[in-house]
Amino acid sequence: MFGFQDKVIYPAAAPYEEQLAVLRDKLAQADAVLVGAGAGLSTAAGLAYAGARFQKYFFDFAEKYGIHDMYTGGFYPFPSPEVYWAWWSRHIYFNRYVDAPLAVYPTLRKLVADKDYFVLTTNVDHQFQHSGFDKQRLFYTQGDYGLLQSVQPEVARTYDNQEMVEAMLEAQGFVRRADGIFEVPSSGKLKMVVPKELVPVCPDDGRAMMVSVRCDGRFVEDEGWHAAQARYKAFLAAHEDDAILYLELGVGLNTPVIIKYPFWYYTKVNPKAFYASVNLSGAACAASIRARSLCMEADIGKLLYDLARIEKSSSSSAKEGAFA
Repeated sequence: MFGFQDKVIYPAAAPYEEQLAVLRDKLAQADAVLVGAGAGLSTAAGLAYAGARFQKYFFDFAEKYGIHDMYTGGFYPFPSPEVYWAWWSRHIYFNRYVDAPLAVYPTLRKLVADKDYFVLTTNVDHQFQHSGFDKQRLFYTQGDYGLLQSVQPEVARTYDNQEMVEAMLEAQGFVRRADGIFEVPSSGKLKMVVPKELVPVCPDDGRAMMVSVRCDGRFVEDEGWHAAQARYKAFLAAHEDDAILYLELGVGLNTPVIIKYPFWYYTKVNPKAFYASVNLSGAACAASIRARSLCMEADIGKLLYDLARIEKSSSSSAKEGAFA
């Protein structure tokens, strides 16, 4: 795989418009696009785990337990399963079953819609599916907030949780709006527990259940996970010698072996490939692929909007020219 001894390069930033033009051209010229998406993409779409959004849905947990964001709250040792699932039902619902506030994902979908594309992501919020991406072109390596599994990993099955989660929200006092989305009641009063009968129990082994995300060695790679992995490998094989754009969006260094390092390697071994990394900070590439890389420290949402604007403008100009 990738040679880790290869020096990492943090290129000097070129003017934004110049970098934007390069990425636009590489996207237009690519036979295929492999999108590698990390947490930064969902953050750019407005799915922040702290701040006003956290306070809106978890103000009571913040006050009682001193939790300051959704990420750290996910590791809190809650005193009972009833409290644990009160927290997690909110965490799951407002990150998995509602659309992101900003149209970053739909904009990305439009940009790759006419390409042979695939998405590899460590995100577990399924915003790609919410935004109309083809489910057969997605590989969520780290799981899905929308699935539960037994705490006993030998039961290699997962279970959809939307009905269970929504029942837990109702039990806490959340109200459903006219559009079907749950919201904090006008009174601002919520329960911080769910009834014992709503605590999930695995139908296969009778044990407690957990969210099916890769947080420890118990994560279940079920049939759906393996099928998605197989489709991903097939995509890689089909384009290993093509002009492919490896487009990395919001990927940090928490798990570089899943997206970043493989993308560097695939670019290195294919002289027709091009690698682009976009992040607010820390965008980098391997020295060996520097000539075929673009590292942009920029807001992902703005970049995608600008690409879409340019593409729309170019399309309009082409149509006007055709009728001139």
